Amino acid sequence: MQLVAVLDTDKSPLAPTTSLRAKRLLTRGRAAVFRLYPFTIVLKKTAEYPVLPALRLKIDPGSKTTGLAIVNQQSGEVIFAAEIKHRGEAIKEALNFRRAIRRHRRSRRTRYRRARFLNRTRPRGWMPPSLQSRVENVLTWVGRLSHCYPLSGLSLELVKFDTQLMENPEINGVEYQQGELAGYEIREYLLEKWGRRCAYCGKTGIPFQIEHIIPRSRGGSNRVSNLTLACQPCNQEKGNRTAAEYGFPEIEREAKQPLKDAAAVNSTRRALFERLKRLGLPVETGSGGLTKFNRVARGLEKAHWIDAACVGKSTPAVVVIDGVRPLKLEARGHNSRQMCRMDKYGFPRTGAKGPRRVKGFRTGDLVKAVVTSGKKQGRYEGRVAIRSSGSFNITTAAGTVQGISYRSCRMIQQADGYAIHRARARS
Repeated sequence: MQLVAVLDTDKSPLAPTTSLRAKRLLTRGRAAVFRLYPFTIVLKKTAEYPVLPALRLKIDPGSKTTGLAIVNQQSGEVIFAAEIKHRGEAIKEALNFRRAIRRHRRSRRTRYRRARFLNRTRPRGWMPPSLQSRVENVLTWVGRLSHCYPLSGLSLELVKFDTQLMENPEINGVEYQQGELAGYEIREYLLEKWGRRCAYCGKTGIPFQIEHIIPRSRGGSNRVSNLTLACQPCNQEKGNRTAAEYGFPEIEREAKQPLKDAAAVNSTRRALFERLKRLGLPVETGSGGLTKFNRVARGLEKAHWIDAACVGKSTPAVVVIDGVRPLKLEARGHNSRQMCRMDKYGFPRTGAKGPRRVKGFRTGDLVKAVVTSGKKQGRYEGRVAIRSSGSFNITTAAGTVQGISYRSCRMIQQADGYAIHRARARS
C-alpha cells in the first residue's frame, strides 16, 4: 500500500498515513497540501502521532533508469516507489554537437579562438557531465524524500557484479562462494555481457545455458572470461570443440573484452556512494547478483523499482508491492543556453530570448487552466510555455492548446527539471 507523507508544524517528517486519513485531514482543514510529488501534507496543529517506523530508502542505480523504493523494514511494505529516467545520453549528444561546431569553425576563415586542450585542470572527483547528471538526479530525489519521510537508513547497489567471486570461482574455504549467490553473480554478468542472447545462433527469449568457450576437458577454466551463453541445441552441437573450432573465433576475443558500460555505471555508483555517506544516514551496500537473488527468492517480477526494493541484505523476508503506483521521473533539464532558434542553414529564425518569468509563471510549470467562455472553453492541465504577452501555450496529454490567458491558469507545481507521471497500481 502506498502511503502519504506527513509533516508536522515544524515541517519535520512524521509516520506516513493512508490516503483515506490524509483526505479526511484535508477535508476538515486540519492539514494542507505541502508537495504534490511525492504527495505530502503538512499538519496545521501539533498532534500526537504514532512511533516512527523503520523506513529504508533503497536505490538501484542504472545507466538509463534508476529505481527508488522506500520499504518498511518491519512489515515489508513498499510505501513509495519511483523510477528516474536519466538524460546522460542526451547530454553526451549535445556535447558532441558543440564539439563538432567548434572544430568546424576553426577550419573556416572566420573569427575564432585558438584551441585550448592542455591548459585546464580538473578537480578531484571530476566526472563527465553525462555521468555527473546521473549522480545529481539521484541525490536530488534522495534529498526530497529525506525531507518527507523519516528515513532510518539507505541501501545502495554499489556493484553490478562481484568480480572477486567470478575471477576466483575455484577457491575453497570461502563461505560466500559456496552458496547459491555465486551462480546468480555469474549468470547476471553473462546476461549483461552477451545481451541476453545465444552467442552462437543469436536467439533471444529462451532458456540459456552457461557454456565453456574452451571445454574443461580441453584445459578450459571456470573463469568468467571463458564462459558464454548458449541455447541447448547449440551447446549440444558444439560438444567438446572450442568456439574457434565450432566456427566462432570472434567469441573468444569478445569474451575477454570488459563491459565498458558496466565500468561507467560502476564509477557512477562509487561517486554516488561517497556523496550519500555525507548525508549522515547509515548506508548499506550490496551487489546486483544479491538483488536478483532476493527478487527471485520472493517471487517478484522484474522492474527497476522492484529491484530497488530488493537491494541489500536488509531486504525483509516478504516484500509487499500490492497497490503501489511508482512515479515515472524523466529528467529534462531546466533551460537552454541557446539565445535564439536556428534554421537548417544555421541562421537565426527567432528573436532573442524574452523574460524567463511572466505573470508569475515560467516555461515548464505544471498548471491547471479553467476557461469559462470562448472557443477554448474547458479545463486543461499540463506544462505551460510562457509568452511575454501573457497568452500561454499548455501541452496536455491530448496535445498543445494555444492562446490561454495567464488569468485562467493556476499553478500546480513549479518547473523542477523533471516530467512526472504516475504508473498504474500493482494489484
